[in-house]
Amino acid sequence: MPLANQDSKAQTNHVSLLDMIGPVMVGPSSSHTAGACRLAFLALHTLEEPPKRVEFGLHGSFAKTGHGHGTHLALAAGVLGMKPDDPRLPQALELAKSQGMGIEFKNLELGDVHPNTVRITLENHSERVQVTGSSLGGGVVKIWNIEGFEVRVTGSAPTLLIRNVDTPGVIARVARVIADDEVNIAYLSCARQKRGEEAMMSIEIDKPLSEISLKYLASLHYILWVRLLPQVMD
Repeated sequence: MPLANQDSKAQTNHVSLLDMIGPVMVGPSSSHTAGACRLAFLALHTLEEPPKRVEFGLHGSFAKTGHGHGTHLALAAGVLGMKPDDPRLPQALELAKSQGMGIEFKNLELGDVHPNTVRITLENHSERVQVTGSSLGGGVVKIWNIEGFEVRVTGSAPTLLIRNVDTPGVIARVARVIADDEVNIAYLSCARQKRGEEAMMSIEIDKPLSEISLKYLASLHYILWVRLLPQVMD
């Protein structure tokens, strides 16, 4: 159930000079390196605590040419909290090993999706989250599935992820909390797997919510978890 205001639509269709030139980065490819790093960086923020084990399922071009373009290094860097211009990116796999993080790569066939797609499974002692997203070129990314729910996370703005029980009035209550925090919603989507069971909201907002608002949302009995994903695009 996507909801977007006119400003959000204008931003979606706008292409800046930076988009055409490409991002500042370490690595040879904006899509295979910078985009891969951003996807993994966003996926990292779906957990409350850092992952102990990460599996990357590579599809299409990521699977076929990823090694040559540094995709494996970029993905590892992203889950370590690095950005595409981090000079440590070429040592990401060694750094992950030194920090006790297990990383595994495998090739997947995900069907009719963008060729630069990765499925990221992150685990720690108490959490397990699966994130699927694509690098669209020029460092632009889109996460479109989290835990089986259709979402829209582009990293172009701070994004609130909320997993909740599918109960009447939840969207309105969340929107009111955001408005009371004097934060504007740029885009909101909501998906559920079955009526009355679990659902997930992805909400692009103009600025991050306050800690008080985040804690309040997490305290509501019909909210299962809340995550705030950072902006990764300039």
